[in-house]
Amino acid sequence: MKDFLVVGAGLYGAVMARELTRKGYSCIVIDKRKAPGGNIRTTMRNGIMVHEYGAHIFHTSDEAVWKYVTDLVPMVPFVHSPVARYKGNFYSLPFNMHTFKALFGCSEPDEARACIEREARAEKERILGERKKIREVSLDREKAHGGCETDPGQEFVPANLEEQALVSVGRSVYETLIKGYTAKQWGCDPRMLSADIIKRIPIRYTYDEDYFTDKYEGLPDTKEGGYTGLIDKLLGGIEVRLETDYLELRGELDPETWYSNPGLGLAGKVIYTGAVDEFFCECYGALSYRSLRFEHEELATDDFQGHAVVNYTDSESPFTRIIEHKYLTAEYRPQGDPLTVITREYPKIFEKGDERYYPVRDNLSMERYNKYMELASKCPQIAFGGRLGNYRYLDMDKVVKEALKDSRAY
Repeated sequence: MKDFLVVGAGLYGAVMARELTRKGYSCIVIDKRKAPGGNIRTTMRNGIMVHEYGAHIFHTSDEAVWKYVTDLVPMVPFVHSPVARYKGNFYSLPFNMHTFKALFGCSEPDEARACIEREARAEKERILGERKKIREVSLDREKAHGGCETDPGQEFVPANLEEQALVSVGRSVYETLIKGYTAKQWGCDPRMLSADIIKRIPIRYTYDEDYFTDKYEGLPDTKEGGYTGLIDKLLGGIEVRLETDYLELRGELDPETWYSNPGLGLAGKVIYTGAVDEFFCECYGALSYRSLRFEHEELATDDFQGHAVVNYTDSESPFTRIIEHKYLTAEYRPQGDPLTVITREYPKIFEKGDERYYPVRDNLSMERYNKYMELASKCPQIAFGGRLGNYRYLDMDKVVKEALKDSRAY
């Protein structure tokens, strides 16, 4: 009988298990997958570090988090500079002077700023004009039925993601780099999405190619096992049981004990990093998620695309990006015959049996999530954490920081 059962051997669960063990508690970690590491797991193929579940670059401005991770596994400096491919043309991401040079032919920051502002202003005027026509028709109908006029003067608020993007960066950037990619990523027309999703679009009027702006950025040294090596260091000396599904184990017990004795006879308390709605049998309804499908391919060539990450922003390509992993292996040196490993990433609607990658925090899901948290508050032996447990998309540094903070509560 352990003190803690940690459900999930991903980054959050591994940090929690390590910190609780360091404080003198006994822990057991279980995970339904065949290997630990969650979505950051990496494997080595002919000297290439392959990110099994999409590209992960560790970046943070938190010195304590950076030190915590690098004390376990050295980080090799890396600059993440993805590019976008749209109908055979290539553009820099994030949106910078290289992007604007390709789109508008301008090479001076003031010139690029003027192009963006001119297009954005025109889009705002167009949207306001369309709204005015709709409002006039509505007012005419009200008058015809004896209604009163309403004051049309109000602050402009984008009604959806498309409007938010158009009034921020204009039509050229939106049509080329945002519209198709967003439609594939979320599986719907951008006009059906909340403006909050893309509330702030980073624009740089410089030639800086680094996608991130954090103080620290890197990839784990492959000589130490990459991200898998990091997880192994975190879980060192802790009992780990793989291919062990918590919900299946619980299903073998009396349902009346599920929430009063969640440790399943293995431990007194539970740290749960799985989906919170699934834990409570979706009694208030399922939360919304987006999933992904990865298509890995080994090619007998030295090079496929010449870059680590290429985003396909057109609507015709069924995938959103292609990763070439040797360019995510900072210290890669060819070994033997020519080889490169690529991964095509396909967004998809979440279905039962899929991995949950992106929480879709719409109004209905947040209403349900809050109800699940009310239930959780009545289960003192259970703590929920991580991306799925807290129903939030989190970068890796935020996961580490949150796990360190949560472990201090014990």
